[in-house]
Amino acid sequence: MDNPVQPSTPLFTDLDLQLQRLAGNKNPWVATPVAERITLLAKIKDCLLPLSQAWAATAARRKGIAEGSELVGEEWLSGPYSIMSYCNQMMATLSQVEGNKHLDALPLRELPNGQLVARVLPHSIWDHLLLSGVKVDVWMEPGVTRANLAQHTAAAYDASSSRFKQGKVALVLGAGNIASIAPLDVFQKLFAENQVVLLKLNPVNDYLFEFLLPVLRPLIDKGVLAIVRGGADVGQYLCTHALVEEIHITGAGASHDAIVWGPGEEGRANKAAGTPKNTRHMTSELGAVCPTIVVPGPWSEADIAFQAEQVATQKLHNSGFNCVACQVLVLPRDWPQKDAFVRQLERTLAASEGRALYYPGAGERLAGFVARNPQARAVARAGAEPVLLAALDPSRPGDAESVEVFAPALGVTELVGTDPEQFLKDAIAYANSQLYGTLGANLVIHPKTISSIGRARLEELLIELRYGTIAINAWTGLGFLTPQAAWGGFPGHTLDDAQSGIGFVHNSMLFDRPQRTVVEAPFKPFPRNLLSLSFSLLPKPPWFITNRRGGILGELLLKFQYRPSFLKIPRIFLNALRG
Repeated sequence: MDNPVQPSTPLFTDLDLQLQRLAGNKNPWVATPVAERITLLAKIKDCLLPLSQAWAATAARRKGIAEGSELVGEEWLSGPYSIMSYCNQMMATLSQVEGNKHLDALPLRELPNGQLVARVLPHSIWDHLLLSGVKVDVWMEPGVTRANLAQHTAAAYDASSSRFKQGKVALVLGAGNIASIAPLDVFQKLFAENQVVLLKLNPVNDYLFEFLLPVLRPLIDKGVLAIVRGGADVGQYLCTHALVEEIHITGAGASHDAIVWGPGEEGRANKAAGTPKNTRHMTSELGAVCPTIVVPGPWSEADIAFQAEQVATQKLHNSGFNCVACQVLVLPRDWPQKDAFVRQLERTLAASEGRALYYPGAGERLAGFVARNPQARAVARAGAEPVLLAALDPSRPGDAESVEVFAPALGVTELVGTDPEQFLKDAIAYANSQLYGTLGANLVIHPKTISSIGRARLEELLIELRYGTIAINAWTGLGFLTPQAAWGGFPGHTLDDAQSGIGFVHNSMLFDRPQRTVVEAPFKPFPRNLLSLSFSLLPKPPWFITNRRGGILGELLLKFQYRPSFLKIPRIFLNALRG
Protein backbone atom coordinates (compact mmCIF):
# COMPACT_ATOMS: atom_id res chain seq x y z
CA MET A 1 0.00 0.00 0.00
CA ASP A 2 1.36 3.41 -0.94
CA ASN A 3 1.51 6.15 1.66
CA PRO A 4 -1.41 8.54 1.02
CA VAL A 5 0.43 11.33 2.80
CA GLN A 6 2.74 13.22 0.44
CA PRO A 7 4.94 15.60 2.48
CA SER A 8 5.67 18.90 0.77
CA THR A 9 8.98 19.81 2.44
CA PRO A 10 11.89 20.72 0.14
CA LEU A 11 13.56 17.37 0.95
CA PHE A 12 10.61 15.29 -0.18
CA THR A 13 9.99 17.54 -3.16
CA ASP A 14 13.56 16.89 -4.26
CA LEU A 15 13.03 13.14 -3.83
CA ASP A 16 9.93 13.38 -6.02
CA LEU A 17 11.87 15.19 -8.73
CA GLN A 18 14.69 12.66 -8.68
CA LEU A 19 12.24 9.76 -8.91
CA GLN A 20 10.40 11.45 -11.77
CA ARG A 21 13.66 11.79 -13.68
CA LEU A 22 14.47 8.14 -13.09
CA ALA A 23 10.99 7.08 -14.16
CA GLY A 24 11.40 9.02 -17.38
CA ASN A 25 14.62 7.14 -18.14
CA LYS A 26 13.65 3.61 -17.12
CA ASN A 27 12.58 2.44 -20.58
CA PRO A 28 15.40 4.21 -22.46
CA TRP A 29 17.84 2.43 -20.12
CA VAL A 30 16.52 -0.97 -21.20
CA ALA A 31 17.29 0.02 -24.79
CA THR A 32 20.79 1.33 -23.99
CA PRO A 33 23.28 -0.53 -26.22
CA VAL A 34 25.86 -2.86 -24.70
CA ALA A 35 28.71 -0.76 -26.07
CA GLU A 36 27.44 2.30 -24.21
CA ARG A 37 27.12 0.32 -20.99
CA ILE A 38 30.74 -0.78 -21.31
CA THR A 39 31.75 2.85 -21.82
CA LEU A 40 29.87 3.86 -18.66
CA LEU A 41 31.72 1.23 -16.62
CA ALA A 42 35.06 2.40 -18.04
CA LYS A 43 34.22 5.98 -17.07
CA ILE A 44 33.39 4.85 -13.53
CA LYS A 45 36.87 3.31 -13.29
CA ASP A 46 38.40 6.61 -14.37
CA CYS A 47 36.34 8.52 -11.80
CA LEU A 48 37.20 6.06 -9.03
CA LEU A 49 40.99 5.89 -9.28
CA PRO A 50 41.85 9.47 -8.19
CA LEU A 51 39.41 9.33 -5.26
CA SER A 52 40.29 5.88 -3.95
CA GLN A 53 42.98 6.91 -1.46
CA ALA A 54 40.82 9.58 0.17
CA TRP A 55 37.91 7.12 0.21
CA ALA A 56 39.91 4.41 2.02
CA ALA A 57 41.46 6.89 4.45
CA THR A 58 38.12 8.49 5.29
CA ALA A 59 36.40 5.15 5.87
CA ALA A 60 39.26 3.94 8.07
CA ARG A 61 39.14 7.12 10.16
CA ARG A 62 35.36 6.96 10.57
CA LYS A 63 35.65 3.34 11.72
CA GLY A 64 38.24 4.16 14.36
CA ILE A 65 41.23 2.56 12.63
CA ALA A 66 44.44 4.24 13.80
CA GLU A 67 46.27 6.42 11.32
CA GLY A 68 49.06 4.47 9.68
CA SER A 69 47.50 1.12 10.55
CA GLU A 70 47.70 -1.65 7.96
CA LEU A 71 44.03 -2.34 8.69
CA VAL A 72 43.26 0.41 6.20
CA GLY A 73 43.76 -2.37 3.67
CA GLU A 74 40.29 -3.61 4.59
CA GLU A 75 38.85 -0.34 3.35
CA TRP A 76 40.84 -0.49 0.11
CA LEU A 77 39.69 -4.03 -0.65
CA SER A 78 36.07 -3.86 0.51
CA GLY A 79 35.57 -0.40 -1.00
CA PRO A 80 37.26 0.92 -4.16
CA TYR A 81 38.90 -2.39 -5.10
CA SER A 82 35.60 -4.29 -5.14
CA ILE A 83 34.02 -1.68 -7.40
CA MET A 84 36.99 -1.55 -9.77
CA SER A 85 37.07 -5.33 -9.98
CA TYR A 86 33.35 -5.54 -10.72
CA CYS A 87 33.65 -2.98 -13.50
CA ASN A 88 36.39 -5.04 -15.13
CA GLN A 89 34.46 -8.29 -14.92
CA MET A 90 31.17 -6.84 -16.13
CA MET A 91 32.92 -5.11 -19.02
CA ALA A 92 34.47 -8.46 -19.98
CA THR A 93 31.09 -10.19 -19.81
CA LEU A 94 29.25 -7.51 -21.78
CA SER A 95 31.92 -7.52 -24.47
CA GLN A 96 30.93 -11.14 -25.22
CA VAL A 97 27.35 -11.29 -23.99
CA GLU A 98 25.83 -11.51 -27.46
CA GLY A 99 25.05 -15.16 -27.93
CA ASN A 100 26.44 -15.75 -24.41
CA LYS A 101 29.93 -16.15 -25.84
CA HIS A 102 31.29 -15.25 -22.40
CA LEU A 103 30.32 -18.79 -21.34
CA ASP A 104 32.45 -20.49 -23.98
CA ALA A 105 35.69 -20.52 -21.97
CA LEU A 106 34.12 -21.54 -18.66
CA PRO A 107 35.05 -25.06 -17.50
CA LEU A 108 31.86 -27.00 -16.69
CA ARG A 109 31.37 -30.22 -14.76
CA GLU A 110 28.66 -32.13 -12.95
CA LEU A 111 28.41 -33.01 -9.26
CA PRO A 112 27.62 -36.55 -8.13
CA ASN A 113 23.92 -35.59 -8.06
CA GLY A 114 24.04 -34.19 -11.59
CA GLN A 115 24.09 -30.49 -10.66
CA LEU A 116 26.00 -28.30 -13.08
CA VAL A 117 29.08 -26.41 -11.84
CA ALA A 118 30.82 -23.54 -13.64
CA ARG A 119 34.36 -22.60 -12.62
CA VAL A 120 34.46 -18.80 -12.74
CA LEU A 121 37.90 -18.32 -11.20
CA PRO A 122 40.65 -18.59 -12.29
CA HIS A 123 39.41 -17.08 -15.53
CA SER A 124 42.37 -15.04 -16.71
CA ILE A 125 46.14 -15.01 -16.56
CA TRP A 126 45.85 -12.38 -13.82
CA ASP A 127 43.77 -14.74 -11.67
CA HIS A 128 46.43 -17.44 -12.01
CA LEU A 129 49.14 -14.99 -10.93
CA LEU A 130 47.45 -12.99 -8.15
CA LEU A 131 45.12 -15.65 -6.73
CA SER A 132 47.22 -18.71 -7.46
CA GLY A 133 45.56 -21.82 -6.09
CA VAL A 134 42.20 -20.12 -5.41
CA LYS A 135 39.20 -21.67 -7.13
CA VAL A 136 35.67 -20.28 -7.28
CA ASP A 137 32.79 -22.39 -8.56
CA VAL A 138 29.17 -21.41 -9.07
CA TRP A 139 26.75 -24.30 -8.62
CA MET A 140 23.56 -24.00 -10.62
CA GLU A 141 20.10 -24.89 -9.42
CA PRO A 142 18.92 -28.41 -10.28
CA GLY A 143 17.49 -28.46 -13.80
CA VAL A 144 20.20 -26.25 -15.30
CA THR A 145 22.37 -28.37 -17.60
CA ARG A 146 25.17 -27.93 -20.09
CA ALA A 147 22.56 -28.03 -22.81
CA ASN A 148 20.40 -25.24 -21.39
CA LEU A 149 22.87 -23.10 -19.40
CA ALA A 150 22.82 -20.40 -22.08
CA GLN A 151 19.03 -20.24 -21.80
CA HIS A 152 19.45 -19.52 -18.08
CA THR A 153 22.10 -16.82 -18.47
CA ALA A 154 21.94 -13.06 -19.16
CA ALA A 155 18.19 -12.88 -19.68
CA ALA A 156 18.41 -9.09 -19.67
CA TYR A 157 20.50 -9.26 -22.85
CA ASP A 158 18.57 -12.07 -24.58
CA ALA A 159 16.26 -10.70 -27.23
CA SER A 160 14.15 -13.87 -27.09
CA SER A 161 13.50 -13.53 -23.34
CA SER A 162 10.80 -11.32 -21.85
CA ARG A 163 12.59 -11.03 -18.48
CA PHE A 164 13.93 -7.60 -17.53
CA LYS A 165 12.62 -5.99 -20.72
CA GLN A 166 10.18 -3.69 -18.95
CA GLY A 167 11.91 -0.69 -17.40
CA LYS A 168 11.47 -0.25 -13.66
CA VAL A 169 12.52 2.09 -10.87
CA ALA A 170 14.28 0.25 -8.03
CA LEU A 171 15.01 1.54 -4.56
CA VAL A 172 18.28 0.24 -3.10
CA LEU A 173 18.64 0.65 0.67
CA GLY A 174 22.38 0.63 1.31
CA ALA A 175 24.25 -1.24 4.03
CA GLY A 176 26.07 0.69 6.75
CA ASN A 177 29.10 -1.57 7.24
CA ILE A 178 30.94 -2.37 3.98
CA ALA A 179 31.51 0.49 1.55
CA SER A 180 31.09 -1.42 -1.71
CA ILE A 181 27.81 -3.15 -0.84
CA ALA A 182 25.57 -0.27 -1.91
CA PRO A 183 27.25 0.45 -5.28
CA LEU A 184 27.47 -3.27 -6.08
CA ASP A 185 23.76 -3.62 -5.34
CA VAL A 186 23.16 -0.67 -7.67
CA PHE A 187 25.15 -2.41 -10.41
CA GLN A 188 23.05 -5.55 -9.97
CA LYS A 189 19.87 -3.62 -10.64
CA LEU A 190 21.28 -1.62 -13.54
CA PHE A 191 23.38 -4.14 -15.44
CA ALA A 192 21.77 -7.46 -14.57
CA GLU A 193 18.11 -6.49 -14.20
CA ASN A 194 17.76 -3.41 -16.43
CA GLN A 195 16.36 -1.23 -13.65
CA VAL A 196 17.20 2.39 -12.90
CA VAL A 197 18.03 3.05 -9.26
CA LEU A 198 17.50 5.46 -6.42
CA LEU A 199 20.15 4.60 -3.82
CA LYS A 200 19.47 5.65 -0.24
CA LEU A 201 22.63 5.49 1.83
CA ASN A 202 22.64 4.12 5.36
CA PRO A 203 23.13 6.88 7.98
CA VAL A 204 26.02 4.89 9.50
CA ASN A 205 28.22 5.42 6.43
CA ASP A 206 26.55 8.21 4.53
CA TYR A 207 29.96 9.94 4.52
CA LEU A 208 30.41 7.85 1.37
CA PHE A 209 28.09 10.29 -0.38
CA GLU A 210 31.04 12.59 -1.12
CA PHE A 211 32.79 9.73 -2.91
CA LEU A 212 29.94 7.83 -4.53
CA LEU A 213 28.51 10.97 -6.10
CA PRO A 214 31.64 11.71 -8.22
CA VAL A 215 32.56 8.04 -8.74
CA LEU A 216 29.13 7.12 -10.10
CA ARG A 217 28.69 10.44 -11.92
CA PRO A 218 28.51 8.75 -15.36
CA LEU A 219 25.36 6.90 -14.28
CA ILE A 220 23.89 9.96 -12.58
CA ASP A 221 24.46 12.14 -15.64
CA LYS A 222 22.83 9.44 -17.75
CA GLY A 223 19.73 9.82 -15.57
CA VAL A 224 19.66 6.18 -14.42
CA LEU A 225 20.92 6.68 -10.85
CA ALA A 226 20.22 9.06 -8.00
CA ILE A 227 21.87 8.96 -4.57
CA VAL A 228 20.27 10.39 -1.45
CA ARG A 229 20.86 10.51 2.29
CA GLY A 230 18.44 10.59 5.17
CA GLY A 231 16.97 8.83 8.15
CA ALA A 232 14.07 6.48 8.68
CA ASP A 233 11.57 9.11 7.51
CA VAL A 234 13.23 9.27 4.10
CA GLY A 235 13.41 5.49 3.87
CA GLN A 236 9.76 5.10 4.75
CA TYR A 237 8.73 7.73 2.24
CA LEU A 238 10.69 6.08 -0.54
CA CYS A 239 9.53 2.55 0.25
CA THR A 240 5.92 3.61 -0.23
CA HIS A 241 6.44 6.03 -3.12
CA ALA A 242 4.21 5.42 -6.12
CA LEU A 243 7.14 5.60 -8.54
CA VAL A 244 9.21 2.95 -6.72
CA GLU A 245 8.46 -0.45 -8.24
CA GLU A 246 11.04 -2.74 -6.61
CA ILE A 247 13.13 -2.66 -3.44
CA HIS A 248 16.46 -4.23 -2.53
CA ILE A 249 17.79 -4.04 1.03
CA THR A 250 21.03 -5.16 2.65
CA GLY A 251 20.59 -5.00 6.38
CA ALA A 252 18.72 -6.51 9.30
CA GLY A 253 15.82 -8.91 9.11
CA ALA A 254 13.81 -6.58 11.33
CA SER A 255 14.19 -3.76 8.79
CA HIS A 256 13.11 -6.08 5.98
CA ASP A 257 10.01 -7.17 7.89
CA ALA A 258 9.07 -3.61 8.83
CA ILE A 259 9.07 -2.68 5.13
CA VAL A 260 7.12 -5.74 3.98
CA TRP A 261 4.67 -6.23 6.84
CA GLY A 262 4.71 -2.94 8.74
CA PRO A 263 6.12 -1.95 12.15
CA GLY A 264 5.41 -3.39 15.58
CA GLU A 265 2.15 -5.12 16.36
CA GLU A 266 0.71 -4.16 12.99
CA GLY A 267 3.57 -5.94 11.26
CA ARG A 268 3.26 -9.05 13.39
CA ALA A 269 -0.46 -9.25 12.69
CA ASN A 270 0.05 -8.75 8.95
CA LYS A 271 2.77 -11.39 8.88
CA ALA A 272 0.61 -13.89 10.75
CA ALA A 273 -2.25 -13.22 8.33
CA GLY A 274 0.00 -13.36 5.26
CA THR A 275 -1.08 -9.88 4.14
CA PRO A 276 1.99 -7.74 3.34
CA LYS A 277 1.59 -4.01 3.71
CA ASN A 278 4.11 -3.35 0.94
CA THR A 279 3.50 -5.61 -2.07
CA ARG A 280 6.44 -4.48 -4.20
CA HIS A 281 8.85 -7.14 -5.40
CA MET A 282 11.63 -7.23 -2.82
CA THR A 283 15.09 -8.78 -2.80
CA SER A 284 17.45 -8.77 0.14
CA GLU A 285 20.67 -9.81 1.86
CA LEU A 286 20.07 -10.02 5.59
CA GLY A 287 22.97 -11.76 7.30
CA ALA A 288 23.10 -14.92 9.38
CA VAL A 289 24.70 -16.79 12.24
CA CYS A 290 27.59 -18.10 10.16
CA PRO A 291 29.63 -21.17 11.13
CA THR A 292 33.24 -22.17 10.68
CA ILE A 293 33.60 -25.96 10.77
CA VAL A 294 37.06 -27.28 11.70
CA VAL A 295 37.46 -30.87 10.48
CA PRO A 296 39.91 -33.05 12.46
CA GLY A 297 43.14 -33.84 10.66
CA PRO A 298 46.95 -34.09 10.91
CA TRP A 299 47.77 -30.41 11.41
CA SER A 300 51.29 -29.17 12.07
CA GLU A 301 52.07 -26.31 14.46
CA ALA A 302 52.43 -24.01 11.45
CA ASP A 303 49.02 -25.15 10.17
CA ILE A 304 47.47 -24.37 13.53
CA ALA A 305 49.03 -20.89 13.57
CA PHE A 306 47.94 -20.03 10.01
CA GLN A 307 44.39 -21.32 10.40
CA ALA A 308 44.06 -19.49 13.71
CA GLU A 309 44.81 -16.29 11.78
CA GLN A 310 42.20 -17.34 9.23
CA VAL A 311 39.46 -17.84 11.84
CA ALA A 312 40.44 -14.67 13.72
CA THR A 313 40.03 -12.76 10.46
CA GLN A 314 36.64 -14.34 9.86
CA LYS A 315 35.58 -12.97 13.24
CA LEU A 316 37.34 -9.60 13.50
CA HIS A 317 37.51 -8.24 9.95
CA ASN A 318 35.73 -4.87 10.04
CA SER A 319 35.65 -5.19 13.84
CA GLY A 320 33.15 -8.04 13.54
CA PHE A 321 30.53 -5.94 11.75
CA ASN A 322 30.08 -8.28 8.81
CA CYS A 323 26.94 -10.18 7.91
CA VAL A 324 29.19 -13.10 7.01
CA ALA A 325 31.45 -12.97 10.07
CA CYS A 326 32.04 -16.26 11.82
CA GLN A 327 29.72 -16.43 14.82
CA VAL A 328 29.88 -20.12 15.74
CA LEU A 329 33.08 -22.14 15.66
CA VAL A 330 32.31 -25.86 15.33
CA LEU A 331 35.13 -28.04 16.69
CA PRO A 332 35.68 -31.80 17.02
CA ARG A 333 35.64 -32.40 20.78
CA ASP A 334 37.97 -35.41 20.65
CA TRP A 335 40.49 -34.06 18.12
CA PRO A 336 43.94 -34.31 19.76
CA GLN A 337 44.92 -30.86 18.45
CA LYS A 338 41.74 -29.07 19.45
CA ASP A 339 43.16 -27.49 22.61
CA ALA A 340 46.30 -26.33 20.81
CA PHE A 341 44.18 -24.73 18.10
CA VAL A 342 41.92 -22.95 20.59
CA ARG A 343 44.91 -21.64 22.53
CA GLN A 344 46.50 -20.30 19.34
CA LEU A 345 43.22 -18.73 18.25
CA GLU A 346 42.92 -16.95 21.58
CA ARG A 347 46.50 -15.70 21.31
CA THR A 348 45.78 -14.38 17.82
CA LEU A 349 42.60 -12.65 18.95
CA ALA A 350 44.38 -11.14 21.96
CA ALA A 351 47.20 -9.79 19.78
CA SER A 352 44.86 -8.29 17.16
CA GLU A 353 44.95 -4.56 16.66
CA GLY A 354 42.21 -2.68 18.45
CA ARG A 355 39.67 -0.46 16.79
CA ALA A 356 36.40 1.20 17.68
CA LEU A 357 33.02 -0.50 17.99
CA TYR A 358 31.75 2.00 15.43
CA TYR A 359 28.48 0.33 14.49
CA PRO A 360 25.46 1.52 16.51
CA GLY A 361 24.10 -0.89 19.09
CA ALA A 362 27.28 -2.97 19.41
CA GLY A 363 27.53 -2.43 23.16
CA GLU A 364 23.95 -3.51 23.70
CA ARG A 365 24.37 -6.57 21.50
CA LEU A 366 27.52 -7.62 23.37
CA ALA A 367 25.76 -7.14 26.70
CA GLY A 368 22.92 -9.28 25.39
CA PHE A 369 25.38 -11.96 24.30
CA VAL A 370 26.79 -12.09 27.85
CA ALA A 371 23.32 -12.13 29.40
CA ARG A 372 22.29 -15.05 27.22
CA ASN A 373 25.64 -16.78 27.71
CA PRO A 374 26.71 -16.08 31.31
CA GLN A 375 29.59 -18.52 30.90
CA ALA A 376 31.15 -16.23 28.25
CA ARG A 377 34.69 -15.10 28.94
CA ALA A 378 36.60 -12.13 27.61
CA VAL A 379 39.81 -12.37 25.59
CA ALA A 380 41.50 -9.06 26.41
CA ARG A 381 43.01 -6.90 23.66
CA ALA A 382 45.22 -3.85 24.08
CA GLY A 383 43.34 -0.65 23.29
CA ALA A 384 40.10 -2.36 22.31
CA GLU A 385 37.05 -4.09 23.62
CA PRO A 386 37.73 -7.74 24.41
CA VAL A 387 36.52 -10.55 22.19
CA LEU A 388 33.84 -12.59 23.92
CA LEU A 389 33.97 -16.39 23.70
CA ALA A 390 31.12 -18.59 24.87
CA ALA A 391 31.01 -22.39 25.01
CA LEU A 392 27.75 -23.64 23.49
CA ASP A 393 25.88 -26.86 24.12
CA PRO A 394 24.84 -28.33 20.75
CA SER A 395 22.13 -30.39 22.47
CA ARG A 396 20.53 -27.21 23.86
CA PRO A 397 20.71 -24.52 21.16
CA GLY A 398 20.02 -20.99 22.30
CA ASP A 399 20.18 -17.39 21.16
CA ALA A 400 23.85 -17.64 20.19
CA GLU A 401 22.72 -19.93 17.38
CA SER A 402 19.63 -17.93 16.42
CA VAL A 403 20.56 -14.25 16.91
CA GLU A 404 23.18 -12.51 14.76
CA VAL A 405 25.48 -10.73 17.22
CA PHE A 406 27.16 -8.41 14.65
CA ALA A 407 30.01 -7.62 17.03
CA PRO A 408 33.24 -9.22 18.38
CA ALA A 409 31.67 -12.26 20.04
CA LEU A 410 32.08 -15.92 19.13
CA GLY A 411 30.26 -19.05 20.18
CA VAL A 412 32.22 -22.32 20.30
CA THR A 413 30.45 -25.65 20.02
CA GLU A 414 32.05 -29.09 20.16
CA LEU A 415 30.71 -32.23 18.51
CA VAL A 416 31.83 -35.72 19.46
CA GLY A 417 33.90 -37.97 17.24
CA THR A 418 37.25 -38.08 15.51
CA ASP A 419 36.27 -39.66 12.17
CA PRO A 420 36.48 -36.74 9.70
CA GLU A 421 33.62 -37.81 7.44
CA GLN A 422 31.20 -38.54 10.27
CA PHE A 423 32.18 -35.33 12.04
CA LEU A 424 31.55 -33.32 8.89
CA LYS A 425 28.14 -34.96 8.42
CA ASP A 426 27.24 -34.12 12.02
CA ALA A 427 28.52 -30.54 11.69
CA ILE A 428 26.51 -30.02 8.50
CA ALA A 429 23.38 -31.31 10.21
CA TYR A 430 24.02 -28.99 13.17
CA ALA A 431 24.55 -25.94 10.95
CA ASN A 432 21.46 -26.66 8.84
CA SER A 433 19.14 -27.34 11.76
CA GLN A 434 20.38 -25.11 14.58
CA LEU A 435 21.99 -21.99 13.07
CA TYR A 436 19.92 -19.09 11.78
CA GLY A 437 20.35 -18.07 8.17
CA THR A 438 22.09 -19.45 5.10
CA LEU A 439 24.50 -16.74 3.93
CA GLY A 440 27.94 -18.30 4.40
CA ALA A 441 29.71 -21.29 5.94
CA ASN A 442 33.46 -21.87 6.25
CA LEU A 443 35.18 -25.24 6.24
CA VAL A 444 38.78 -25.77 7.42
CA ILE A 445 40.12 -29.14 6.30
CA HIS A 446 43.61 -30.54 5.73
CA PRO A 447 44.41 -31.76 2.18
CA LYS A 448 45.18 -35.25 3.54
CA THR A 449 41.77 -35.31 5.15
CA ILE A 450 40.17 -34.38 1.84
CA SER A 451 42.09 -37.22 0.22
CA SER A 452 40.95 -39.70 2.87
CA ILE A 453 37.32 -38.68 2.46
CA GLY A 454 37.62 -38.38 -1.32
CA ARG A 455 36.91 -35.26 -3.35
CA ALA A 456 33.67 -36.65 -4.82
CA ARG A 457 32.43 -37.70 -1.39
CA LEU A 458 33.31 -34.29 0.06
CA GLU A 459 31.17 -32.61 -2.60
CA GLU A 460 28.33 -35.05 -1.88
CA LEU A 461 28.44 -33.89 1.73
CA LEU A 462 28.60 -30.21 0.77
CA ILE A 463 25.48 -30.62 -1.38
CA GLU A 464 23.64 -30.96 1.93
CA LEU A 465 25.18 -27.80 3.46
CA ARG A 466 22.51 -25.22 2.64
CA TYR A 467 24.43 -21.95 2.40
CA GLY A 468 24.71 -19.41 -0.40
CA THR A 469 28.51 -19.36 -0.17
CA ILE A 470 30.76 -22.11 1.16
CA ALA A 471 34.47 -21.44 1.66
CA ILE A 472 36.96 -24.31 1.92
CA ASN A 473 40.18 -23.21 3.65
CA ALA A 474 39.17 -19.63 2.98
CA TRP A 475 36.69 -17.09 4.26
CA THR A 476 33.35 -16.62 2.53
CA GLY A 477 34.28 -12.93 2.40
CA LEU A 478 36.49 -13.91 -0.54
CA GLY A 479 33.29 -14.88 -2.34
CA PHE A 480 32.01 -11.35 -1.71
CA LEU A 481 35.21 -9.92 -3.20
CA THR A 482 34.88 -12.06 -6.35
CA PRO A 483 32.56 -10.34 -8.85
CA GLN A 484 32.05 -13.54 -10.84
CA ALA A 485 30.60 -15.25 -7.75
CA ALA A 486 26.89 -15.14 -6.96
CA TRP A 487 26.35 -13.62 -3.51
CA GLY A 488 23.26 -14.18 -1.39
CA GLY A 489 21.44 -16.59 0.89
CA PHE A 490 20.65 -20.13 -0.17
CA PRO A 491 17.58 -20.14 -2.46
CA GLY A 492 14.21 -20.86 -0.95
CA HIS A 493 13.61 -18.10 1.59
CA THR A 494 10.28 -16.29 1.49
CA LEU A 495 8.99 -12.92 2.61
CA ASP A 496 7.59 -14.40 5.82
CA ASP A 497 10.81 -16.34 6.51
CA ALA A 498 13.47 -14.23 4.80
CA GLN A 499 16.41 -15.28 7.04
CA SER A 500 19.50 -14.43 4.91
CA GLY A 501 17.47 -12.89 2.14
CA ILE A 502 16.01 -13.47 -1.29
CA GLY A 503 17.98 -13.29 -4.53
CA PHE A 504 21.62 -12.95 -5.56
CA VAL A 505 23.86 -9.98 -6.37
CA HIS A 506 27.34 -9.47 -7.93
CA ASN A 507 27.24 -12.47 -10.33
CA SER A 508 29.07 -10.75 -13.20
CA MET A 509 28.67 -13.88 -15.34
CA LEU A 510 24.93 -13.11 -15.28
CA PHE A 511 23.73 -16.58 -14.36
CA ASP A 512 19.96 -16.48 -13.93
CA ARG A 513 19.68 -19.56 -11.69
CA PRO A 514 22.72 -19.86 -9.43
CA GLN A 515 22.29 -21.91 -6.29
CA ARG A 516 25.51 -21.19 -4.42
CA THR A 517 29.17 -20.26 -4.68
CA VAL A 518 31.99 -22.51 -3.45
CA VAL A 519 35.38 -20.91 -2.82
CA GLU A 520 38.51 -22.95 -2.14
CA ALA A 521 42.02 -21.76 -1.26
CA PRO A 522 45.27 -23.54 -0.41
CA PHE A 523 45.42 -24.92 3.15
CA LYS A 524 49.05 -23.82 3.47
CA PRO A 525 50.41 -20.45 2.27
CA PHE A 526 53.38 -19.96 -0.03
CA PRO A 527 56.24 -20.85 0.39
CA ARG A 528 55.41 -23.43 3.10
CA ASN A 529 53.03 -25.23 0.73
CA LEU A 530 55.96 -26.23 -1.51
CA LEU A 531 57.07 -28.74 1.12
CA SER A 532 53.79 -30.62 0.61
CA LEU A 533 54.09 -30.43 -3.20
CA SER A 534 51.31 -27.87 -3.49
CA PHE A 535 52.50 -25.36 -6.06
CA SER A 536 50.27 -22.33 -5.53
CA LEU A 537 51.90 -18.92 -5.14
CA LEU A 538 49.42 -17.43 -2.65
CA PRO A 539 51.15 -16.02 0.46
CA LYS A 540 49.22 -14.73 3.48
CA PRO A 541 46.04 -13.16 2.04
CA PRO A 542 45.93 -9.35 2.15
CA TRP A 543 42.54 -9.37 3.94
CA PHE A 544 43.97 -11.18 6.99
CA ILE A 545 43.85 -8.94 10.06
CA THR A 546 47.42 -10.07 10.77
CA ASN A 547 48.82 -8.96 7.41
CA ARG A 548 51.60 -6.44 8.03
CA ARG A 549 51.33 -4.98 4.51
CA GLY A 550 47.55 -4.85 4.18
CA GLY A 551 47.40 -1.13 3.44
CA ILE A 552 49.98 -1.04 0.67
CA LEU A 553 48.64 -4.28 -0.82
CA GLY A 554 45.14 -2.87 -0.97
CA GLU A 555 46.38 0.18 -2.84
CA LEU A 556 48.58 -1.85 -5.19
CA LEU A 557 45.78 -4.27 -6.01
CA LEU A 558 43.39 -1.41 -6.71
CA LYS A 559 45.84 0.18 -9.13
CA PHE A 560 46.42 -3.20 -10.75
CA GLN A 561 42.68 -3.64 -11.31
CA TYR A 562 42.53 -0.21 -12.92
CA ARG A 563 45.12 -1.14 -15.51
CA PRO A 564 46.51 -4.70 -15.24
CA SER A 565 50.14 -5.13 -16.20
CA PHE A 566 52.85 -7.75 -15.74
CA LEU A 567 55.11 -4.90 -14.60
CA LYS A 568 52.97 -4.42 -11.48
CA ILE A 569 53.10 -8.06 -10.38
CA PRO A 570 56.58 -8.13 -8.76
CA ARG A 571 55.85 -5.27 -6.34
CA ILE A 572 52.55 -6.86 -5.31
CA PHE A 573 54.17 -10.23 -4.76
CA LEU A 574 57.12 -8.84 -2.78
CA ASN A 575 54.80 -6.96 -0.45
CA ALA A 576 52.62 -10.04 -0.11
CA LEU A 577 55.63 -12.07 1.00
CA ARG A 578 56.40 -9.43 3.65
CA GLY A 579 52.84 -9.60 4.98
